[in-house]
Amino acid sequence: MKAAYLPGNSTVILKEVEIPTPGHGEVLIKMKASTICGSDIRAIYREHLGEGPEKYQNKICGHEPSGQIVRCGPGLRRFKEGDRVIVYHISGCGVCNDCRRGYMISCTSPYRRAYGWQRDGGMAEYLLAEEKDLVLLPDSLSYSDGAQIACGFGTVYEGLEKISVCGNHDLLIVGLGPVGLASAMLARALGARRIFGVDIVEARMNLAREKKLCDYVIASDSSALEKIRDLTNGNGVERAVDCSGNTYGRQLAIQSTRKWGKIVFIGEGGSCEFAPSPDIIHGQKTIYGSWVTNLWRMEELVERIERWGIRPEELITHRFSLEQVAEGFTLMNEGQCGKVAICFDEELK
Repeated sequence: MKAAYLPGNSTVILKEVEIPTPGHGEVLIKMKASTICGSDIRAIYREHLGEGPEKYQNKICGHEPSGQIVRCGPGLRRFKEGDRVIVYHISGCGVCNDCRRGYMISCTSPYRRAYGWQRDGGMAEYLLAEEKDLVLLPDSLSYSDGAQIACGFGTVYEGLEKISVCGNHDLLIVGLGPVGLASAMLARALGARRIFGVDIVEARMNLAREKKLCDYVIASDSSALEKIRDLTNGNGVERAVDCSGNTYGRQLAIQSTRKWGKIVFIGEGGSCEFAPSPDIIHGQKTIYGSWVTNLWRMEELVERIERWGIRPEELITHRFSLEQVAEGFTLMNEGQCGKVAICFDEELK
């Protein structure tokens, strides 16, 4: 089969490799869709920056996979051949405290292996996965919907749940890349009163306007804070999400939040500089860190997305075949688009 690898010099290599055979508790998945994540670009595509859980070990790339089971190893307890599935992209040890909570992302065991990082991922024709890492994808959702749920939408859902977004809240989203756009889509479904989106990239601001995901789209400049305060009667928003990973974006999220407000940092990398007393202590504000999600909440999110009638695939602006995977990574690296998907069969249309 064909499979894609990231050598770390802003290129992609396609290789011919053997189709794997599932062992005990494993399944072979025929890939249907695999989307590109910002962390792929930040920590692997440009250069191999990661250490520990983010150390890339020259495996098939892609940690946002969705497909159909075509072969089962012995010992399966729930899933079967023909099932449509999403893969939770971290395969944890299963027995540490974090894994028992469902947060395999936080597993620190040497047995922890992330798909697309320390074990083969979804940018290939087939993927070998463990049954314990699977979530059922209902027929009402496409594989392109499913590919975004584990990492992109799951990460957002976890963050929004931590700050308890509801109809009482004005919400600020800093950074309107794929994660920020997913934040707006889910926050709307959760009933957020008004959504303010901030970015510096005109193409992404236009996408937020076109999809009607934000009530206000504001350029991230020196006047952004004043504009947000003016639109909230000088109070600021009740909730804020930073997807930018930028110190100025994070400052804006903190300073735009009103007294007793809550802020969640989702965007990776960068730093954050703020003045504790005026920025958070005197305003009694709370800042949360949030990293991906847990397995049961991802399963819950699939049910909620189906109930709400929203379609994550609407954020996909470009689809490429596996043979065109290099074009997909180049486009995602430029940061001027929505979500980019590598698709197979009918999902390519």
